[in-house]
Amino acid sequence: MTVRPPRTIVLLGMMTPMPVAGVVWQTVHYLVGLKRLGYDVYYVEAHARTPGMLMQREDDDGSALAANFIARVMRRFDLGDRWAFHARHDDGRVYGMDESRLKRLYDSAELIINLHGGTVPLPEHSATGRLVYLETDPVDVQIELHNNVQETIDFLSQHCALFTFGENYGRADCRLPVSDRFSFKPTRQPVVCDFWEAADAPGELFTTIGNWRQPWREITFQGEVYHWSKHYEFLKFLDLPARTPQPFELALSSFEEDDRQMLESRGWRVREGMSISRDPDVYRDYVVRSRAEFTVAKDQNVRLRTGWFSDRSATYLAAGRPVVTQDTGFGQNLPTGAGLFAFSTTDEAVGAVESINADYPRHRRAARSIAREYFGHDTVLNRLLADAGV
Repeated sequence: MTVRPPRTIVLLGMMTPMPVAGVVWQTVHYLVGLKRLGYDVYYVEAHARTPGMLMQREDDDGSALAANFIARVMRRFDLGDRWAFHARHDDGRVYGMDESRLKRLYDSAELIINLHGGTVPLPEHSATGRLVYLETDPVDVQIELHNNVQETIDFLSQHCALFTFGENYGRADCRLPVSDRFSFKPTRQPVVCDFWEAADAPGELFTTIGNWRQPWREITFQGEVYHWSKHYEFLKFLDLPARTPQPFELALSSFEEDDRQMLESRGWRVREGMSISRDPDVYRDYVVRSRAEFTVAKDQNVRLRTGWFSDRSATYLAAGRPVVTQDTGFGQNLPTGAGLFAFSTTDEAVGAVESINADYPRHRRAARSIAREYFGHDTVLNRLLADAGV
């Protein structure tokens, strides 16, 4: 009997421009998930972005720092030498494997997945006819297609299939304009759930990890401005700690001392988020030591009803930590009311917190069940591969 060798999948990612634990975990769930499904999986960065966050001085060798960062992540998750960093932002050198091997890898791949849509395709990517666009943040691209932005049309045309975390795209209550040229299939974050299992008893805090102020990527659509920065949404729920004895902590980046003082004066605990986000294991421990997650979503996803759901929130669920998160319309795709709650008002958020605390063991079990059934790597990735024709 002839044993067929495992089929190869290449994941094009961008951990080094954003070398934070949330991005690492999002990427690793795809890599390890595909490996566990029996694929020969490789990670490649070829995005042409300078790894500025890894550089302390202007004369630092950013390419070498990026290659070392990727190598450490791959070793940490038993992925060995199955990676390459193509320094398109600099001299074009390939780290991790030689250039000829990388080109053979592209040629042999069953699929090349452009995670985040963050890589502008090279000819060797698109020429295979097996390049897939995987969008983790909807809105920008759909609005650009509506506005007939030629650069976006040319970019998407190089992919054989398109996926989006905007799971409500094309539905009646989703306000994103629908393209008559490109078809987007829904997908969501896969999670390798056993990474988040822990014997630790949950702590007392409802927590979240994220950025406070990001004053860019605003979108104007049909005369309305839609914001990217989450602080606009948090400001709508400042009174929450005063409405319940449950303590809340925000692990934040991109905030000023005035922001901290304002939040703490309203009863929120605030800690510096980068101290958690520099290391994947510290980040994981913070999640599993939380009681639950309370968080908001971007205004763009809330008002346009995209159905987007956070990859970070999916890991809270996998850890058996209930999630209370702002409604983007995701309740059409995920079960809510036990383990997972969608809210639009402070009253709804208070009700969710009270429900969780009234029967915490039940909501922990429900959270873990949702993670396994709806975010488990086998469920999500098998559907994605089938929809991509693999």
